[in-house]
Amino acid sequence: MADSSEHPRSRSVVYAVVASTFFVGFGGGVVFPILPNLGEVLGISAFVVGVILSANRWTRLVANGPAGVLVDRIGTRKPFVIGLAIEGLATFGYVIAIRSAVPEGWFVLARVTWGIGSALVFATAYTITADVSEASSRGTSMGIVRAGITFGFPAGMVLGGLVSEAYSNATAFVLAASFAALASVIAFFIVPETHVETAGSSISPWDLETTLPALTVGLVNFGLYFAYIGVLFSTLVLYLEVESVTLSLEIAGYGIDYGEQGTSGLLMAVSALSGAVFTIAGGKLSDAVGARVPVLIGFLAISCAGFAVLTVAPSFGAVVLACALIGAGQGGVGGPLTALLADLTPEDRMGRAMGTNNIFGDVGGGLGPLVSLPVANAVGYDVLYALSALIPLLAGAVLVAGIYSYTGHLSPTVDESIV
Repeated sequence: MADSSEHPRSRSVVYAVVASTFFVGFGGGVVFPILPNLGEVLGISAFVVGVILSANRWTRLVANGPAGVLVDRIGTRKPFVIGLAIEGLATFGYVIAIRSAVPEGWFVLARVTWGIGSALVFATAYTITADVSEASSRGTSMGIVRAGITFGFPAGMVLGGLVSEAYSNATAFVLAASFAALASVIAFFIVPETHVETAGSSISPWDLETTLPALTVGLVNFGLYFAYIGVLFSTLVLYLEVESVTLSLEIAGYGIDYGEQGTSGLLMAVSALSGAVFTIAGGKLSDAVGARVPVLIGFLAISCAGFAVLTVAPSFGAVVLACALIGAGQGGVGGPLTALLADLTPEDRMGRAMGTNNIFGDVGGGLGPLVSLPVANAVGYDVLYALSALIPLLAGAVLVAGIYSYTGHLSPTVDESIV
């Protein structure tokens, strides 16, 4: 991988990537507290709501591969800036959707557009970070960037839950679109080219990274996104409604009662905030230990524990604890997992590797809402969350088996993993 000494502005570049992905992330989270309940008001079925929530991820299944190849061919700067701008345009599409006579069509179009933009952003953000970081600090750098993405998502959920209740759904969408526009401005003026000096030739959408490390990391990513985005975030607002779990506060003698949307937005934010904190902590820990696998296994176990807590008798405190644990597990895996992929991938294939990894994550995140909402209606939330607790355990088994097969070690050190 490229040595950070070649990039004297590496720290400012990483921080610019963090700021950009944070602000644009509002658009990714803003729909989750709003749309499940809005579906009933607008006459949108649970299945169609699931299609809307997962449409961006299904779009990325097609867009991730070409985005990764594009990065390896022409570099990171242009795809990053353009991807951020596309996501801003998609966020504004929510405003049109909510005022349209056919809102489901506009919501799907907006989420598809978001998927194209985010494919470019995700492929470039992690590749930029890999380019400007050394192996000894790569886990920390990846964790910081992933935390930026993660922080933006809960900020959008808080925005969607609280602003929609205090003002209107359209106001929440407009505010999110404004921040997304700011993200592309930051990237345009600060982020340089880090990946290639001259543009390559043709781009094939099927030119993916199919090595054992890429497939192993991708399968772990699949499981995490299926459980976290596909199950927890897609069902939480409905779970709160079924169990009558909402938040009530008393401030200066005034009582404040939050509905399911506001409460779910705050709980999702707690989960994602926990994830962002432990994303940085997990990355730093894997650098300090000098090995990624033990840290990954530990955080996968924490994610499992979080889903187990959701199966106990429902209470606001239990749900807060569960969301925090699931977020910590998801986040703690993020930094070391992308760092491990970078450790095991040649520099000139890094864009493809990140694109391939994103494909697996998007299959999980896209399949999750389509499965979790009907399953919850059929067998109940306790069974759904109990089954989801098994997913991190299976991901850990896949991780250990794949890394051992490739390196000959159950827990290779960072130096042993470097390509």
